Amino acid sequence: MTDPDTILLEAEDTMEKAVAYLKNELRGIRTGRASTAMIDFVKVDYYGAATDLKALALISVPEPTQLLVKPFDAASIGEIKKAIEAAGLGLNPNNEGGKQLRISVPPLSGDRRQQLVSKVRKDGEEQKVAIRNVRRDANKHADGLKSQPGKHVPEDEIETLKTEIQSLLKKYEGEVDRLIEGKIKEITEV
Repeated sequence: MTDPDTILLEAEDTMEKAVAYLKNELRGIRTGRASTAMIDFVKVDYYGAATDLKALALISVPEPTQLLVKPFDAASIGEIKKAIEAAGLGLNPNNEGGKQLRISVPPLSGDRRQQLVSKVRKDGEEQKVAIRNVRRDANKHADGLKSQPGKHVPEDEIETLKTEIQSLLKKYEGEVDRLIEGKIKEITEV
């Protein structure tokens, strides 16, 4: 048996997950500034296993336009360099004495900025659709309360629940909009 509180809590939890997913996706999108998130999840072939770069090396930002990668195992430096080059990020790591890689983050071209802005908007729209789907499902569950056997839920309580679901939708859509606008501002900043 489902009750209005459970429906509301599950809807909010799922909407929160959609926003968290978007935050994570946006972290990996390159802006004009260097960020460790750009290469954290680059997959490196480490002794036959695809491993996240952040598990194999210390990644730091010594300057706003540079990344420094210090592998825990110096023997893996060649594989790490290959993986970063193959990741399609437009980055070219320089091997410094076989101990570390220095990566200069080139400024974004105007075209590339527009592509990234489009991607950010698309990612945001996908999460808004996911949030709207959560609202639709929650409203279906709310309607299902009317015909629930053995338990009567008053009509006005169901309408209140639907109003609360709608306000959750507005809250999380607003959060998605804020995330998107913030990222677009970062990307377009020269």
